[in-house]
Amino acid sequence: MDSKTISQGILRAVGVLVAIVVLLYFLYKIQSVIVYVLVAGVISLIGRPIVFFLRNRLKFNNTIAVIVTMVLFVGIFIGLIGLFIPLIAEQGRNLALLDIEQLQENIQNLYNQIVLYFEFSHIDVEQSIKDSGLLSKLDFAYIPEFLNNLVSGLGSFSIGLFSVLFISFFFLKDSHLFENGFLTFVPSDKETKTQRSFKSIKDLLSRYFVGLIFQILILFVIYTVVLLIFGIDNAVVIAFLCALLNLVPYVGPLISGFLMLLLTMSSNLGESFSDVILPKTIYVMIGFIFAQLVDNFFSQPFIFSKSVKSHPLEIFLVIIIAGILFGIVGMIVAVPAYTALKVVLKEFLSEYNVVQKLTKNL
Repeated sequence: MDSKTISQGILRAVGVLVAIVVLLYFLYKIQSVIVYVLVAGVISLIGRPIVFFLRNRLKFNNTIAVIVTMVLFVGIFIGLIGLFIPLIAEQGRNLALLDIEQLQENIQNLYNQIVLYFEFSHIDVEQSIKDSGLLSKLDFAYIPEFLNNLVSGLGSFSIGLFSVLFISFFFLKDSHLFENGFLTFVPSDKETKTQRSFKSIKDLLSRYFVGLIFQILILFVIYTVVLLIFGIDNAVVIAFLCALLNLVPYVGPLISGFLMLLLTMSSNLGESFSDVILPKTIYVMIGFIFAQLVDNFFSQPFIFSKSVKSHPLEIFLVIIIAGILFGIVGMIVAVPAYTALKVVLKEFLSEYNVVQKLTKNL
C-alpha cells in the first residue's frame, strides 16, 4: 500500500467524520422541527383508526375523513384547554395580588399543625425537617417568575401547535408520505420487506397509542371521582394532570402521587390538620393507590399484550434499560422504539433462532 492510497484513505475518513459532525449539528439546530414531526407522527397513528372507520364504514372521502378527524382532535384539545382556563384565570388574579409573606405564613401554619399533631405520637418531625434544611431551601419569590415564564412560552407553543396540526393533516391524508420518502434510500431488493415493516409498525403503534389513551382515561375517571367525593378544589384539572403524568413509566406515578398529595393538603389550608387535612389526604391517597393497582394489573398488561404483543416483564426490562441509558425521554419512547425494532428484526433477520423466539407473537 503506497503513501497515496493511505493519504486518500485518511482524507476519506476525515471527510466522513466531518459529514457526520455537520449532520449532527444540523439535526441539533432543527431539533424543534424533529419534535414536531414526531408528535405529528404519534397523532397520525392515533387518528389512523378513526380515518379508516370514517372511510371504510361511513364511506367518507379520504380528505373529508382526515378533516373530520383533525376537527375532532382540535375539539378535544380545546376542551382540555377549557378545563384549565378557570384555574389559569384564578391563578392570574392571585398573581396580581400575590403576597409572598402571606403565602409563607399559611404554609408555616400548616407546618406547625403537622408538627403539633405528630408530637402526640412522640415523633420529632420538626427536628428532622430542620436537620434536612428543606425549609431554608424554599424560595417562594420564584412563583411569580415561573408563571411569567410560562406565559412567555405561549407564543412558541402556538407556533408548535400549528406546525404539529399541519404536519399531522398530511400524515393522515397521505399515510405513505413518510414511507415513500424513506424508500428512496432503500435498495430495490429490500423495498418489499421495508414496506411490510412499515405496515406492521404502524398497525402495532396505532393500537399502542390508542391503548394509552384508554389507560389515561381510566385513571382520569378514577382520580376525578375520588377527588370530587372529598371536595378537592379543581378536581378535574388535578385528575387530568396526574393521569397524564402516568405516560412516564414508573417515575410518572410517583410524581403524580406527590402532586396529588400536595394539592390535596394545600386545598384545605386553614382547616384543622388532625380533623380535616390528614383524614382527607389519607382517603385521597387510598383512592390513588386503588387507581394505580387497576392500572398496573389490568390496563398496562392488556395494552402490552394486545397492542405491541410483548410480555409485561419484557416491557419492564426494556423501559428500565432505556431509562438508565437515556433518562426520562428514553423511558417514554422505549416501548414504541422496541416494537419497531422487533418488527424490523422479524422482517430482515428472521433466520436467527433468537429473533424467531423474540418475535414469535408478532
